[in-house]
Amino acid sequence: MNRTMVATLVAAIFATSLVWADEAVVPTEDGDTPPALHYQTGDVELPNKIARLHLGSRYRYLDPAETDKLLQAWGNPPGYDSQGAVVPAAVDPFTAEGWAVVLDYESDGHVDDSDAAKIDYSDLLKDMQAGTEAGNAERAKQGYPAMHLVGWAEPPHYDATARRLYWAKELASEGEEGGSTLNYAVRVLGREGVLSMNAVAAMPQLAQVRNDMRELTQVAEFNAGHRYADFNESTDRMAEYGLGALVAGGVAAKLGLFGKIGALLLAGKKFVAVIVVALLAALKRLFGSKKQQEPG
Repeated sequence: MNRTMVATLVAAIFATSLVWADEAVVPTEDGDTPPALHYQTGDVELPNKIARLHLGSRYRYLDPAETDKLLQAWGNPPGYDSQGAVVPAAVDPFTAEGWAVVLDYESDGHVDDSDAAKIDYSDLLKDMQAGTEAGNAERAKQGYPAMHLVGWAEPPHYDATARRLYWAKELASEGEEGGSTLNYAVRVLGREGVLSMNAVAAMPQLAQVRNDMRELTQVAEFNAGHRYADFNESTDRMAEYGLGALVAGGVAAKLGLFGKIGALLLAGKKFVAVIVVALLAALKRLFGSKKQQEPG
C-alpha cells in the first residue's frame, strides 16, 4: 500500500471519527449576550499573505481572533487557529438560521489533480460511512451520541479549470432534534497548499448555502506566485495525497500519521475531539498486514 493510499485511509478516519456539528446552536440559549464582532468588508488579504478575498457588499470577513470569538459563542473550545471566516451580510450568525464559512490553509504541498476522473466517490462514501460507524463506540465512551454519515448532499465535483473541488455531506446524530446537518466544503488548490472553505447549516438550507458557496469560491483567489499554475517541480514539494484524500479529510499530512491523534478539527457550530482508537487499530492492521507480506 503506497503513501497516498495510507494518507487517504487516515484522512477518512479522521474526517469521519473526530467531528460532529450540531445544527443551529444559538449562544443565547443560556441567557448570555452574544459577543460584539468586528467585521471587515471589501478586499481583504488573509493573514498568511498567500490569498485574498474580494467580498463586495454581500459578505463580511472576521479575522482569526474574531472568528475564535464566534466559534466560542457557538459552543466550541477557544484557540481554533484559522485564516478567519466569512459571514453573509444578510445573516445574523447568532440566530438559528445563522451560518459562516471558516477559512483554513493546508500547506501540505502541491496536490496532484491527475486522478480527478478516476475517483469512485461512491466507494469513497462507503469507506467514510464505515469509518463513521467505527468511531461511534469511542464517541459513546466519551459521552457523545452516535453520528451517521447519511450520504452526499451534493456529490464531489472538480472544476479542473478553476482548480476547485466541491462537495457536501449530510450528517445525522442520534437523539438530536431538528433534522440533519449539512457540511458544505470547497477546496481551492494553490501552488503548495489548499485553501479550505467549510460551511455548516441545516439540510433545508442546502440551496441557499450551495448558491452562496459557489459565489464565495469566486471571491477567493491566490496571490501571484502562489497560484496552482505557479508550481515549480524543481523547487516545490508535492502533497502526499490527491483529490480523494481531500474529500475524505485531507488532514493526514497536517496532523502526521502518529502525532496529534487527539487534535481538534473544525466541522461547524459545535465540534468535539475524540481520541481515535479506530485510527490506531486501522494503522496497526495496515502495517501489520504489510509486514506479514514482506519476505522473512
